[in-house]
Amino acid sequence: SMLSNCFYVIMTRRMSATETSESLILFSALAPAVLLLPMLPFSLSLPQDGWHWFILLMLGVFGAIGHWLLVQAYRLATTTALAPYPYSQMIWMIIAGWIVFNQFPDRWTLVGAAVIVASGLYIVHREHRLRVRNRAALDVEMEALAKKL
Repeated sequence: SMLSNCFYVIMTRRMSATETSESLILFSALAPAVLLLPMLPFSLSLPQDGWHWFILLMLGVFGAIGHWLLVQAYRLATTTALAPYPYSQMIWMIIAGWIVFNQFPDRWTLVGAAVIVASGLYIVHREHRLRVRNRAALDVEMEALAKKL
């Protein structure tokens, strides 16, 4: 699941530079539908009442809106600027699971989440240090160039 999500995010980022938001949304919906179509005869189960159809409709509407917003974010911002948001998503999913399903993650899930968050924090820290170092090196070069003039 995580590997598929990473692939999805990377491809969305790369393709958002050349494709329209609408085409990305269309093809991200069509590709899984076509791939899963052969399994349909073995697992077809239609909703039994209008409420379930409404829930499915809202899932599609909000999913499309969310995907459109994601494409816009990757088009307008750098990946490093957007990197912290999946971590907040993990927190919101834990809260939603607790409120909606009365489930709290077990200890190994929390350990895994802690490893993921720690890795992300390390990357943010390292990128900040690299930026500071590069900025300092650029300042030194600019001073040397100014002295030559």
